[in-house]
Amino acid sequence: MNALLNTTGSNIATRIKEWLKLEVRAVVLFLFSKGTKPSEILKQIAETYGEGAMSRSRVYQWCTWFGEGRTSLGDEPKSGRPKTSTNEENTTRVDELIRCDRRMKIREIALKLEIPKSTVHEIVHDTLGYRKVSARWVPKMLTEDHKLQRVEISQRLLQRCQQDNGDEDTTHIGVGPGGDFQANNNLFDNLITGDETWVHLNSPETKRDSMTWKHPSSPVTKKFKVQRSVVKVMATVFWDAKGVILLDILPQGQCINAARYCSTLDRLKEAIRRKRPGLLRRGVVVQHDDATPHSANLTQQ
Repeated sequence: MNALLNTTGSNIATRIKEWLKLEVRAVVLFLFSKGTKPSEILKQIAETYGEGAMSRSRVYQWCTWFGEGRTSLGDEPKSGRPKTSTNEENTTRVDELIRCDRRMKIREIALKLEIPKSTVHEIVHDTLGYRKVSARWVPKMLTEDHKLQRVEISQRLLQRCQQDNGDEDTTHIGVGPGGDFQANNNLFDNLITGDETWVHLNSPETKRDSMTWKHPSSPVTKKFKVQRSVVKVMATVFWDAKGVILLDILPQGQCINAARYCSTLDRLKEAIRRKRPGLLRRGVVVQHDDATPHSANLTQQ
């Protein structure tokens, strides 16, 4: 019998945790209406439902509310905005605002729709699946004419590859066993590319480049921070599949124009004669962009 009672008590204690709070509050209201004191109500609830059914402070609090005329057993509405703001209507309104202005911020959407920022954040990221990204920087905006010109140049280069290779198949380009650039025709052996770039007079060694191996007991090395030089120079570089052919530094105070670029091409010719013997006889294909000094009449002549 004692074992049965112990088992029954443990089952009751387990079930009490799952009972609704309204049932216990209804018992408190019933006993309070009969004139029972709060201390006696607490004692009877503990004997019937268990010690954890309702705390002493909650029993006295509900007795005070019932004495003030309260009859409702449910919880009072909490302050703040309800969680029902994440609904289909607000989701549609948020989506419309974002589609009208892709740069609108979460705070601005919340102020405009008068809903919490946390709700807007949940709708934007979880419901609608938006994520804010920065625009990709590109060197220049290409028009349709620019794109067509690049297609035509690429087709002309492909035709030259096929002609030099002696067939109509597409040229195959790869890397050799030693890591050298290889192609199955002579065009890439004759192709020289040139471009300009700004170079700092002093480019200090980075912290990563100065990393050294050390033992745990070795002293810690120090590296003082050095800024790059403010002064920059313009460097014109020409290279082919084998490496750099010419590095031409523009003197300070000068600018690259057609005359200056023509003199650079003269130095390129001498550099080709020294570093690539026989290339001038086979013919050189110079590839550079359409900057004004490159496309001027003087340069073309």
